[in-house]
Amino acid sequence: MSSVPNNTQERRMNSINRRFNSSWIRKKFGALLGGSLLLLLLLPALYLGVREHAAFGTVSLKTERSFTAQRTEEGKLEALDYHLKAESGETLDLHLLPGLTVYLIVFGGIFLLRFVWLLTVSYPAEKRKTQEILAPLTELALKADELSRMEFGEDKYRLLEDAITNLDAEDGGSLSLRDSELMGIEAAINNLLTRIRESNRQQARFVNDASHELRTPIAVIGGYADMLERWGKNDEKVLNESIAAIRTETARMKHLVEQLLFLARGDSGKTQLQKEKISAAALMREAYEESVMIDEDHIYRLKEEAADSTVFADPGLLKQAVRILIDNAAKYTKKGDEILLSSGLQEGHVYLQVQDTGIGMAQADVEHMFERFYRADEARSFEGTGLGLSIAKWIVDKHGGHFEIISREDIGMRIRIVL
Repeated sequence: MSSVPNNTQERRMNSINRRFNSSWIRKKFGALLGGSLLLLLLLPALYLGVREHAAFGTVSLKTERSFTAQRTEEGKLEALDYHLKAESGETLDLHLLPGLTVYLIVFGGIFLLRFVWLLTVSYPAEKRKTQEILAPLTELALKADELSRMEFGEDKYRLLEDAITNLDAEDGGSLSLRDSELMGIEAAINNLLTRIRESNRQQARFVNDASHELRTPIAVIGGYADMLERWGKNDEKVLNESIAAIRTETARMKHLVEQLLFLARGDSGKTQLQKEKISAAALMREAYEESVMIDEDHIYRLKEEAADSTVFADPGLLKQAVRILIDNAAKYTKKGDEILLSSGLQEGHVYLQVQDTGIGMAQADVEHMFERFYRADEARSFEGTGLGLSIAKWIVDKHGGHFEIISREDIGMRIRIVL
């Protein structure tokens, strides 16, 4: 069978895919830019209108309005004032520069975060979704090309056409032809349907959970931006509190986006492991020394059961997985309590272990602890994104390893990475 027709069909479907993606990104970026520019102009105008109404009791077209700007000898803008004179003769002078600077910084930061989210999360997700939607069409096109060169009778074509027409792809149904000559096509289509349904479920859950996690920091940033507009220009305490809160939420959002990017790159196969021969004991010793240095609230102990426990692994990624386990242990363990780090050999396999005396986890929660955004009820009062353990599992899976977990509520947890 010649591959030329198949290659032609694939090129056609790839071209359609690219056109879909290009159209989507242009539309979304246009909407983001247009909406942001509108808000950038509308919010200051609304603020000035509110201040005018508060001062004069009304907003009138007869009010005289003017701006004055003062610059230094070097040409740098030093002050920007807004002057109003009502028809009654009342005047109002507003000093805009400090508040305008903060407003532009906050607005620019929010726009940048939304743009980064669009490029790094929304667009790859939409691209994958488009590929998944078109994938069965591509396979069907290839199968159709194959069918066109097969010596089937009219009854075979009619059987296949009727089965596909009556198939409900959404309700979990499958294609059943009951024909030995069409078994290959039947299996291919059913396999495609299964993968599409599972991918759609995972995609919907992932996007919904990510949106939920981002909603809180965005709402906080928006709330403090409103506070800055109302009181922050003249109240240094409100100004400092708002800037500190915005920085904290921005850092939290940045951390979440970085975790999402890591998982997105991993899912797309872009994260490559750089393996080398490393000492598990040395890696745990390094993690122990770092923990002692950066966390003075807990007591860390290091136990090395085998000094020659070497493993072929990516040192950076494996250490990242260990750090995630240590950070989780510190988060859920009371101040002053002990966290034990150890490494060694278990039936010929190297292991890295973190054991704490924290709140522990119920067995029902242990079964779901590596799912993205999953957080047990007891853990919801602690700060976190619910992505750390998902990243750790991805790293361990890529090394061909597994986790062994022992957990007791209110007693603690022991997590062991076995490679």
